[in-house]
Amino acid sequence: MVKTDWLLVVLLGLVLLSLEGAEGRKERILGGSPYDLAYSAINCRKHSASIKDFGGIGDGKTLNTKAFQKAVNQLSKYASDGGAQLVIPAGHWLTGSFNLTSHFTLFLHKDAVLLASQEINQWPLIDPLPSYGHGRDAPGGRYISLIFGTNLTDVIITGENGTIDGQGALWWQQFHMNKLKYTRPYLIELMHSNKIQISNLTLLNSPSWNIHPVYSSNIIIQGITILAPVTSPNTDGIDPDSCTNIRLEDNYIVSGDDCVAVKSGWDEYGIKYGRPTSHLIIKRLTCISPYSAAIALGSEMSGGIQDVRIQDITAIQTESGIRIKTGIGRGGYVKDIYVKGMKLHTMKWVFWMTGNYGSHADTHWDPKALPEIKGINYRDVVAENVSMAGQLDGISGDPFTGICMSNVTIGLAKKSKKNPWACTNIGGISSSVQPPPCKLLADQGPKKSGMCDFPTESLPIDSIEMQRCSYRLNM
Repeated sequence: MVKTDWLLVVLLGLVLLSLEGAEGRKERILGGSPYDLAYSAINCRKHSASIKDFGGIGDGKTLNTKAFQKAVNQLSKYASDGGAQLVIPAGHWLTGSFNLTSHFTLFLHKDAVLLASQEINQWPLIDPLPSYGHGRDAPGGRYISLIFGTNLTDVIITGENGTIDGQGALWWQQFHMNKLKYTRPYLIELMHSNKIQISNLTLLNSPSWNIHPVYSSNIIIQGITILAPVTSPNTDGIDPDSCTNIRLEDNYIVSGDDCVAVKSGWDEYGIKYGRPTSHLIIKRLTCISPYSAAIALGSEMSGGIQDVRIQDITAIQTESGIRIKTGIGRGGYVKDIYVKGMKLHTMKWVFWMTGNYGSHADTHWDPKALPEIKGINYRDVVAENVSMAGQLDGISGDPFTGICMSNVTIGLAKKSKKNPWACTNIGGISSSVQPPPCKLLADQGPKKSGMCDFPTESLPIDSIEMQRCSYRLNM
């Protein structure tokens, strides 16, 4: 990691100290014995075992792929008898990819480190996602994620802030040298699954995206720290993709790409698959990403994105706050987006929308497939040291409409752009926005009650309550 990246990590650490009371960081191992475990989870388990029980060796050198898969396979027999928990104790546990099972918890001790193998043969190939039809790095298949699961119910990946290290430098080098024949693996990917919790972990140096729930529902991701060099390629933090009922809260991300990227498929493949991302809550996110956004909607949004509620966001030295990325050929929609409470420092753009994002899966995209962008609401935003307030560019003949901005104060940097706003092919309203926005966001005068209101009704994901789980293990 270069010196600049370490400075950003130190800066993030100071932010974390100031926020240490956040609910997502409270859970710790309790009790007099190091084997007394206590944590919050959507479900507790009746049975527990250690990876050591299955021959695991945490010396950082011994490959444990078979031990992990043996453990999951044997513990899966308890799925109908209260479920099972696999504990990873202190140590460095080198492993290739392994699959999870239903009614299962993977728990990492505070001094446990999962190390991703750098042997390519430890990463099996799987097909591209049907809503993408194409690998993100190269045509065809992709390497399976380090921790993977499909068609699962009730899966928990948690711990006492244990660590998963993707050792991604090798993959980044291969990417930059154009040597990849297949798409890089992610750290965690769960597909076609329901009732997922990922919490209280540190994720380091992912080869590509860190957490990728896809075609799944009822998902809670909280108390996660994600760290990667800010120059690392495509190390998105969390990418909910064609998912429903998701809550992301109390997460802290330093990334080489978008801290959170909301997706739903790519061009004609995403249109055909037709599964949107909807009913998504993002709150109390802290982000550093100098070359990307705190939260991106798209660019792969061809299945649609709707009802996203974003609240209490802190971004420091991040290229943009909220970015909407789309283009001709994407189809789909981004609508009913609500943002309330952003604190931003040192940004290139606070608001960025583009209808000219040209990356396509292949040459078969439909030039008549135009995206629908409407109902984008921002309120209570404070930013300082900003180069440009907003760059809002819709599509000619397909404008972005229903944009609403209220109670926004942007402090421009000494070397800011002469014109703080640039707007084309958009329409909307504004109130109490400084510096005054472009005329296409018609000024409604002083702060208006009810403008750009944040929804007050709860979503189904809010009804999922966490239980207090405790275990005593003899390891």
